[in-house]
Amino acid sequence: MQREGLVAGAKKVRRLMREDNLLAIRRRKFVATTDSNHSFRVWPNLAQYLELSDINQLWVADFTFVRLEEEFVYLAVILDAYSRRVIGWSLGRAMNTALVVGALKKALEQRRPSPGFVHHSDQGVQYASLEYVDLLESSGAVLSMSRAGCPWENGRCESFIKTLKHEEIDARPYRTMDELAAHVEEFIDQIYNPIRLHSALDYRSPVEFEQQHASGKPAAGWLPASMSFPRHQEISSDVLDRDQPCRGEQEARPGYSSEWVSAGYSLAGCSPAVSYQTNRLDKEARNKVHLASDSCTLVAPRRPQQRPRDQWPRPPATADVLCALT
Repeated sequence: MQREGLVAGAKKVRRLMREDNLLAIRRRKFVATTDSNHSFRVWPNLAQYLELSDINQLWVADFTFVRLEEEFVYLAVILDAYSRRVIGWSLGRAMNTALVVGALKKALEQRRPSPGFVHHSDQGVQYASLEYVDLLESSGAVLSMSRAGCPWENGRCESFIKTLKHEEIDARPYRTMDELAAHVEEFIDQIYNPIRLHSALDYRSPVEFEQQHASGKPAAGWLPASMSFPRHQEISSDVLDRDQPCRGEQEARPGYSSEWVSAGYSLAGCSPAVSYQTNRLDKEARNKVHLASDSCTLVAPRRPQQRPRDQWPRPPATADVLCALT
């Protein structure tokens, strides 16, 4: 409505839908389809560290079940994570490797990616099978998988499946798999990819987003996605500010008396070694622990010094206590 120049809020849209007897589709019961209890090799989650800047840098894959009148069928899909475009899908009557391989072959035939793209999925036995992994590795793909029981780590594909079920599958009954395949193809090729707007794409469709990206793309060519690892952030700056020099500097901040002891390892994204610095400050400062990423310094609290046992104050005698009371 905003693209058409109409100003309307959510309440007005709900009122118009209620007047036209347009009701929201209720969610169906969740059914788990991922079988991660297998002996195949699994890969770590690399997708969470990628910074996407082009298409064919990250593909996300998943599959779900669809309820027909007399049977259940399964739908596997593959999306380009950068543009949210569906680039491959497949329907089948069994949750086997052939289902996901069919979707992958369609995606490879349509996009023909360069070596170095990342393929992300869950740890299901279908995606970890030898046939599927061999097809990916022969295409130059780098494998990435979500952790078991963490569907949000494949949120882009899960979001598409939710959209497909709410806007197409759950809106009408299907009798046969051929009828379902025709409607799914129509929804993907004629509605979702070229027309449906995405807030993550600044309210553009996947096809429109890719076309605008291709028009402004530099002539350097395609490059794999870059990776960015999280750094440890500074917890507090009242004792150790961000200008504190790293290990190897000649002088510490004025007013501090420090003792450096190397820990022998480095934080992610920080090349100098971590060091423990003991600060002789007031009592409140000694009870705080600070971690600064820019200075690569872990400030540990200093235990208060204890008196030797022979210097402890002796308790007063009984006679002295009686005299003090009288």
